Amino acid sequence: MGARGFVLAAAAVVAAALSTGTASAAEKEPTGPVQPNIIAAALYSVAQPTIAPPGANDWDCKPSAAHPNPVLLSNGTTANAYENWANLSQRLADAGYCVFAGNFGGSPGAFLQTVGPVAGTAGQLATFGDKILKATGAAKLDIVGHSQGGMNPRYWIKNLGGATKIGKLIGLSPSNYGTSLYGLLTAIQAIPPARDLVGVACAACNEQSTGSAFLTELNAGGDTVPGIDYTVIQTRYDDVVTPYPNAFLKPAPNVKNIVLQDLCGLDFTDHLGIPYDPIAQREVLNALDPATAVPPKCVFVPPVIS
Repeated sequence: MGARGFVLAAAAVVAAALSTGTASAAEKEPTGPVQPNIIAAALYSVAQPTIAPPGANDWDCKPSAAHPNPVLLSNGTTANAYENWANLSQRLADAGYCVFAGNFGGSPGAFLQTVGPVAGTAGQLATFGDKILKATGAAKLDIVGHSQGGMNPRYWIKNLGGATKIGKLIGLSPSNYGTSLYGLLTAIQAIPPARDLVGVACAACNEQSTGSAFLTELNAGGDTVPGIDYTVIQTRYDDVVTPYPNAFLKPAPNVKNIVLQDLCGLDFTDHLGIPYDPIAQREVLNALDPATAVPPKCVFVPPVIS
């Protein structure tokens, strides 16, 4: 889900004025700089919302023997690719992965993305995934997704042939079982005019409400499939997917549910911060390549107060 849309409402207004059509893909797309957090990345992307995150979208990249699967980064609700991944993308590229990210589920060139119906966003993601497989020659790809971006690939897996194309799905605070948003979203669903108004701007928001028809269908018959390794990385301080265990998938041999605070009690990252959190990033790398897994370093970094 995308609470950051409210935090950055003013930026969104500016973005609407500045938005242009999506740039055509070159062999290596223009990328922006590494950012320390999602707010800095969002502000940078206001003027150029289609810029790719650093280290991503080199269409000449060929996967190595050590990392044969390219990595597709899947955005959270309201987030564009740069905003969501302007740190982790470079870390993955530096680790030797072919990394790709795009904008789906929003108006082409707009600042706000991943707001349309989840099935449509998943379909666009699947098309992008096919493009990645064709360009790289890989047999499968791995997905790292934040929030809705960790949940909507499961629609691709269940309904769009993704089960044979995806090796690993790693979710950072994914909305697998939706959210009540501390009761607010649940209350909105009970008031049809309010629900319909939210749906006009963000169909995906209603579909991620706990117990929605979309999530009920998605999770029916089991929330995972054999042959794909699933990892959920969640924080107890998630303030968007609430209650926080709604992120977790049902126990299975190919499922690993991780709570960051079980690894480091001093990690206070929230929903928006988790893609930029070094401990969460370390666990992403560990999930992508378990054979070279390294325990994360638990170091307290005091918040910056300006």
